[in-house]
Amino acid sequence: MPRGELRIYLGAAPGVGKTYTMLEEAHRRAARGTDVVIGLVETHGRRHTAAMIGDLEVVPRRTMTYRGAAFTEMDLDAVLRRRPDIAVVDELAHTNIPGCRNAKRWQDVQQLLDAGISVLTTVNIQHLESLNDVVARITGAEQRETLPDAIVRAAEQVELVDMTPEALRRRMAHGNIYQPEKIDAALGNYFRTGNLTALRELALLWLADKVEDQLDKYRTDHAIDATWETRERVVVALTGGLEGDTLIRRASRIADRTKGADLLAVHVARSDGLAGADPAALARQRVLVESLGGTYHQVVGTDIPQAVLDFARGANATQIVLGASRRGRFAQILSAGVGVTTIARSGSIDVHLVTHEHAGRGRRRGPMPAALSRTRRAAGFLTALLGLPLLVALLKIGPQLSLTNDILLFLAAVVGVALIGGLWPALLAAVGASLALNWFFTPPLFRFTVAEVQNLLALAIFVTVAVAVSWVVDTAARKTRQAAQASADAQTLATVAGSVLRGERPLIALLDRLRETFGLDSVTLLDGGTVVAAVGHPVCVTPADADVEVTADENVTVLLRGRILEASDRRIVEAFAAQAAVALKQERLATEAAAAKPLAEADKLRTALLAAVSHDLRTPLAAATAAVAGLRSRDIQLDDEDRDELLATTDESLARLDRLVANLLDMSRLQAGALGVAAIDVGAEDVVPRALDEIGPDGHDVTVHVPDDLPPLHADPGLLERILVNIVTNALRHSPPGRPPVITGSSHGDTVELRVIDHGPGIPHDRWDDVFLPFQRLGDRDNGTGVGLGLALSRGLTEAMGGTLTPDETPGGGLTMILALPAGGMA
Repeated sequence: MPRGELRIYLGAAPGVGKTYTMLEEAHRRAARGTDVVIGLVETHGRRHTAAMIGDLEVVPRRTMTYRGAAFTEMDLDAVLRRRPDIAVVDELAHTNIPGCRNAKRWQDVQQLLDAGISVLTTVNIQHLESLNDVVARITGAEQRETLPDAIVRAAEQVELVDMTPEALRRRMAHGNIYQPEKIDAALGNYFRTGNLTALRELALLWLADKVEDQLDKYRTDHAIDATWETRERVVVALTGGLEGDTLIRRASRIADRTKGADLLAVHVARSDGLAGADPAALARQRVLVESLGGTYHQVVGTDIPQAVLDFARGANATQIVLGASRRGRFAQILSAGVGVTTIARSGSIDVHLVTHEHAGRGRRRGPMPAALSRTRRAAGFLTALLGLPLLVALLKIGPQLSLTNDILLFLAAVVGVALIGGLWPALLAAVGASLALNWFFTPPLFRFTVAEVQNLLALAIFVTVAVAVSWVVDTAARKTRQAAQASADAQTLATVAGSVLRGERPLIALLDRLRETFGLDSVTLLDGGTVVAAVGHPVCVTPADADVEVTADENVTVLLRGRILEASDRRIVEAFAAQAAVALKQERLATEAAAAKPLAEADKLRTALLAAVSHDLRTPLAAATAAVAGLRSRDIQLDDEDRDELLATTDESLARLDRLVANLLDMSRLQAGALGVAAIDVGAEDVVPRALDEIGPDGHDVTVHVPDDLPPLHADPGLLERILVNIVTNALRHSPPGRPPVITGSSHGDTVELRVIDHGPGIPHDRWDDVFLPFQRLGDRDNGTGVGLGLALSRGLTEAMGGTLTPDETPGGGLTMILALPAGGMA
């Protein structure tokens, strides 16, 4: 029996229309004559979804009792008995009531598929197991109902049902998703614009990965090696040479010409494990690639052009960037080279051969390391000088052998010398053995002549074989030593990289690991001749104090003290030095950014303060002065009503002046870090009423919805009250008649939020940050409304208590100010 097909409608959040779209597809299938039944559909009271069921056949649900309450679940056995072509099963991640055949609904669906029944179903992105923790960090709500990603990835079709966050919030505000009593809480919690935007991006990215997996599988199943230009991907091949920086920048410019193009750098390491490229150069080039937004990769291969092309085809690359050959003209005549070979084999992939200043100058090779130690070479020479005469004496004293046997014995002696001392002692032994064979054992004896052609041929073969064996033994020893060195270098680099990643201070961790690895007394980093970091003792102040000096870039130098390093070790140290220079730049950038921010804020505050003193402070002073002057005037006859009005004006102006001066002083204290905060656990039900009382009669019109079980806030009660007064006063000022502001409360993990919601004209999204600038009123020139310091001070006071104050759009129009503070017991 063929297995049924699974089609999943994926959404970023509840309410985007997954179930509705799924039912539309069910009706289309039924209209084409397909046998479709509804195993289970959750309408959640949404009338449009319920109406969409229409005349589709519905399999009755199974009613179950759990802990004294009745629940309904899909009747899996009934659907299996009915055996339709397609079953509609909503909410794939649902957890079944205990007592059902399976614990999870997706397991029910698997049984339907195994029975040959195709299934239409829905799932939200937050229910995928791999994204569960990510969604919890974004929304503050942990999803307990999850399903394995493999279930969704195995579906024959996954269709994204998409909706913008703004449209989804409008649907919520219009009552098309939740019941009216749940709308405000949902909009203020899970359905915030930022949450919905992040969830939408997660859904799009996850689906894009699945689509790419499907494309890769299709290409593999159909043995398609040709490049499909679904996305521009530029691969730059790096050798670790000096031209690498030029190639990377050139490839980056090519990638930048197309929006969304990928930049990939690849280095082909030798398959024999021997070091070929400069680790320091590759480390610097890797940093450059990543700084340009690309990725660095390393593959192993013997045929470099083929390895580069295999990587490019595997990445579905569209272009390859190579450097012009550094080999000389004679070498290029003998072999085509990597660039020409890659072009010949590239097929549909474009290959850019980039010239550079090092092209045609030949490869710079360091001195070839000795295969064996000096001691072994000396032992080889000694064996050749003593062993050959001894062998001649033994052959002369002992029984006479044929020339062939004599040649074999001398060949064995040459091989032994090669094993002991390497190439040069073996060559000496080969020459000496050939002369000894000619003089002592080849007729005519005791003369350097050969009477028979066969003997001459035998001697020639002997010399050839002896030299060949000596060369092979020496090469094998050299390769073994190089492989061991390369393995040690790789292990060292991996260990150092791990220690840097685990350390809180990458620069110090890097230097300290470098000191431990090479057994040094101290490692010092100089920048322009100044010590910027050091580990160990004694610290080297100048290059003259160090045993080894390694240059990282034009200004940065690493000084090592303790011992002289070998040339092979120095290459690894150069790689460390390059990483140290990058770590130093990153630390300085972070320090400069941290230092520049408060200075910029202080300068902005000073400028605004001067503007306020020159303009806004005059208004209450002028009003109070005019009122007092009227009261003191003897030329004007005032009745009791006029006198009371002037006194009220004076009182109001002086009160405004007092509040303004208090706000200015608090803002100054905030800027100077001198504001005292005495945070305690305080309930919103205690602070909110006091703030509304302070506002006066207008405050009594504000609607308050604070849950009884709302956790306490960890805040300074006095400062929290002032924050609420400023926010609510601002909301009252902009609220239309008959629609006063609303205060709601909610908790999200270790945070408690108070939301002040008004239905006024609102503020454009691109000007939200402007409301928190001191002395700004977004073009409002009515000085009776204040100097625009309240919200700026409120945000400063909130942040001083470890909280945040952010604006949001009120569905239907208006502005919502979200005051988030630590929950009691969490700070």
